Amino acid sequence: MTNILFENARIVDGTADRPSDPVNVRIEGNMIREVGTSVSSASAERIDLSGKILMPGLIDAHVHVVASTADLGRNGQLPDTLVTVRAFKLMGEMLNRGFTTVRDVGGATSGLVAAALEASWPTPRLNISGKALAQTGGHCDYRGPFNDNPVQLRSFPLGALGRIVDGVPEVRRAAREEIKSGANFIKIMANGGVSSPTDPIHFLGFSREELLAVVEEAENAGTYVSAHLYTDQAIRRAVECGVHSLEHCNLIGPETAKLAASRGAFAVPTLVTYDKLSSEGEAMGLPAASVAKVDDVRLAGMESLLIMREAGLQMAYGSDLLGGMHVHQSEEFVIRGRVLPAIDVIASATHIAARLLRVEGKIGTIAAGAFADLIVVDGNPLDDLTLLTRQGMHMPMIMKDGAFIKR
Repeated sequence: MTNILFENARIVDGTADRPSDPVNVRIEGNMIREVGTSVSSASAERIDLSGKILMPGLIDAHVHVVASTADLGRNGQLPDTLVTVRAFKLMGEMLNRGFTTVRDVGGATSGLVAAALEASWPTPRLNISGKALAQTGGHCDYRGPFNDNPVQLRSFPLGALGRIVDGVPEVRRAAREEIKSGANFIKIMANGGVSSPTDPIHFLGFSREELLAVVEEAENAGTYVSAHLYTDQAIRRAVECGVHSLEHCNLIGPETAKLAASRGAFAVPTLVTYDKLSSEGEAMGLPAASVAKVDDVRLAGMESLLIMREAGLQMAYGSDLLGGMHVHQSEEFVIRGRVLPAIDVIASATHIAARLLRVEGKIGTIAAGAFADLIVVDGNPLDDLTLLTRQGMHMPMIMKDGAFIKR
């Protein structure tokens, strides 16, 4: 059993604008047992972190671990075995960037979670929505305008990010099925999207009655709804209907941001994906029609960060990258850091994301009783957010669940 004492650790966790004074952190098994200046242990392996920074493992609250190509229609046609192998590769790479927990917002299943827990190679903790819910012609309907084949109703491929449902009864059944199958929350597509062929960005998607129904089903199960959203109108409507997690939010306005904040909602901006879809999407398999839609949301992204911060809307970290663009996962830190204080950006990937996932006190923090998910950084990320990029180059140690992933 792991028994380690980190000594002289200066902690950066997004709760203060400077590193903590040096403390000792004792790890036993997969848990943090003690944190303090006088913590000691005669039997523990001692590791001196003088001159380094200790951080909680990072949390990415918007990923698609099954998306091995940017052509999501094609991705949904790949054999499950191939998708599984590629998903494990992507998850391993995420972990080696310091992301010890990821929230999959469409695609990953409880079967993949079980496989990750049983596998002999490490992956991040997986928090999942199962298959996202979308409407006919919406974001997840990749049939295109000339294909009227019936949508699949059961046994969805692992590579499919979502499922098509129409009307209140279908929405309720689908939400219940995803929860029965192990979803931690429900994801819906409540606005047009970039990667899908028949839904311009301004499309609102589900009716209010459908939104209210899925929110009720999630609340009945003790969880919440996450929604794909871009436009101010769509975001306001979703918040009014009780949606809790607002994904993307590039075109949000000040009054809607204030409303969302007053309702206790969270936003999950994902600016890095639009930057990379614009520059690399076509080469990575994104259809040309989708590339043409990227700038509709990309150019407003930076302003949305300032609007949401001014409104007091909580923002968690998200990347939303696809295929070969996953390598840019950590660059969201730098993009946000151009307009937000470093403490806010770090908080988005630590304690704020932990609250969104409803596991605060267990991840995103360095405290007694938390899981031993930790990263050691050469240098202070509060001064230089690029230390959290470059594929973990500046992280000499990464620990997940009390085991060293990198040392």
